[in-house]
Amino acid sequence: MTRSVRRLAAVILVLLLALLANLTYLQFFAAADIRAKPGNTRTVLEEYNRERGPILLGSVPIASSVPTDDTLRYLRQYSRGPLYAPATGFYSIVYGATGIERTENSVLSGGDDRFIVDRMQQLFAGRGIKGGAVRLTLDPAAQEAAYRGLAGRTGAVVALDPRTGAILALASSPSFDPNKLSSHDPAAVRKAYAAYEADESQPMLNRPLVMTLPPGSTFKLVTAAAALESGDYTPSTVVPGPASLDLPNTSKDLKNWSGTACGPGGQTTLEDALAISCNTAFASIGLALGDDALRAQAEKFGFGTSFEVPLRAAASRFPEDPDLPQTAMSAIGQFDVSATALQMAMVSAAIANNGQVMEPSLVAQVLSPELEVLETAEPTAFGQAMSPANAAALLGMMVTVVQQGTGSNGAIPGVVVGGKTGTAQSAPGQPPHAWYVSVAPAGIPGQAEVAVAVVLQNGGGAAEVSGNKLAAPIARAVMEAVLR
Repeated sequence: MTRSVRRLAAVILVLLLALLANLTYLQFFAAADIRAKPGNTRTVLEEYNRERGPILLGSVPIASSVPTDDTLRYLRQYSRGPLYAPATGFYSIVYGATGIERTENSVLSGGDDRFIVDRMQQLFAGRGIKGGAVRLTLDPAAQEAAYRGLAGRTGAVVALDPRTGAILALASSPSFDPNKLSSHDPAAVRKAYAAYEADESQPMLNRPLVMTLPPGSTFKLVTAAAALESGDYTPSTVVPGPASLDLPNTSKDLKNWSGTACGPGGQTTLEDALAISCNTAFASIGLALGDDALRAQAEKFGFGTSFEVPLRAAASRFPEDPDLPQTAMSAIGQFDVSATALQMAMVSAAIANNGQVMEPSLVAQVLSPELEVLETAEPTAFGQAMSPANAAALLGMMVTVVQQGTGSNGAIPGVVVGGKTGTAQSAPGQPPHAWYVSVAPAGIPGQAEVAVAVVLQNGGGAAEVSGNKLAAPIARAVMEAVLR
């Protein structure tokens, strides 16, 4: 009997210790992770009793909380919701938070450790706990120009400050209205969410950051960079540019979009090949350089890296082990090459920034509940994609594209603009994608104020797809908005 009691006591002791260990883990080690889970409704309910801090552009809130008379004391509202949805995301009683609402939740909810003094002062003064604010890098005029330019067509626009990596525009189309998901009516929220999810156009997809598509001829900038960095090419180097190129080990050939040779006798210079977007020239260069050199150059620009801005962007991709025909197609941004609009904006930005790639960033400042600046983002270099001298040469080649080549619709009177068009094959039976990347002003290396990437998926539904015709005017409008 005594032995049985001792065994029972030992079992109870073990269970108590296990319970204490679990409680300790949950309270002190896992609490932050549990509270941060998007689906944690209890945490969201607690936060709805606080005045959530605003998301700002300058001093203007694009997301703010207003008092209500219902059980949940504050309602989240978004001014011009669809315009800024790719950045703000939504804050929902049913589905938690996305976008900046999620990544900066500790600041906006007032739970950040830097607000301890503020919380104590608020409590002693009998005031409710109030969240801090987040100021974004977006340029309102550039964002407006990007979204208006997309005009409901499926696509994305990203604009960067090449010198800092600050994101000036982050537009997605079609978009969604986060106000419909921040309602205090759970049934209405679920209905709106279900409608967005069922929509084949995927309005809640953050296209600038996560949609990866073949970049087409805009990738010729990467191939040109690899050529210049190899030391075997300069802008004036003569390269083959026949009307068609036999792809090695196949019966197939690659033709130029014009159907003709790219120069007298099927030869042209590297600079002219970029200006007229000569497929056979860049496929030949890709074969001469090899896939390892192309991949290494792409990775220096950011391919293969998933950037956090702080929203997580999809990694762009260069194929791992292409054969010779696949390498030729990869050199012109086809086969299995895929890129986000963010990545292609980073390529053009690096070329304009003396070859230096900057980490992209969407948050400019973190502010206290009293709107005092607590933290200002510092520009961070990702790496050196190419030498300043070669970057300057490639920037000059981009200017030639706009002034004498296929990118004329990106030109701005009185401003030196560099650009590159792109048309990329999509799924069988679907129209190609239309791309345009650009930088301005491009007259002096390292002085550009804006780099832009525009992509219209399947040409935005146009009957005739051309990057210069469809995407360049959008890029031009965004550049003008920044430079104005």
